[in-house]
Amino acid sequence: MTRQEVFNWCRQHYGTEPEYPWNDWNAVLRHTDNQKWYGLIMEVSRDKLGLSGDGEVDILNVKSDPMLIGSYRTQEGFFAAYHMNKENWISILLDKPELDDAIKKLLALSFELTTPKKKRTQ
Repeated sequence: MTRQEVFNWCRQHYGTEPEYPWNDWNAVLRHTDNQKWYGLIMEVSRDKLGLSGDGEVDILNVKSDPMLIGSYRTQEGFFAAYHMNKENWISILLDKPELDDAIKKLLALSFELTTPKKKRTQ
């Protein structure tokens, strides 16, 4: 998925729009009710991720289950979270069509993990 495809998917599924709090290309995806982030798209230098070549790439940071992060990180296109808590967040390289299904699943999980907990009624 490209960054625009991620934005379109989130708009369709969660009714959210990207926000640009730093007045640059980096965008936050957040819940409309509690303002918590469930995604962050950043433009990062390839060398910061250990990738060869020059230039920058787009990544998506999502919150995940720590039990899943280790297994994802063994796969190409997944990295320790860049500029986020590495135990609870993971970075995914965008614009790799073979990762599209995983991106959608991880976005859904991140959205769920950052949703406010419902209060129990007794």
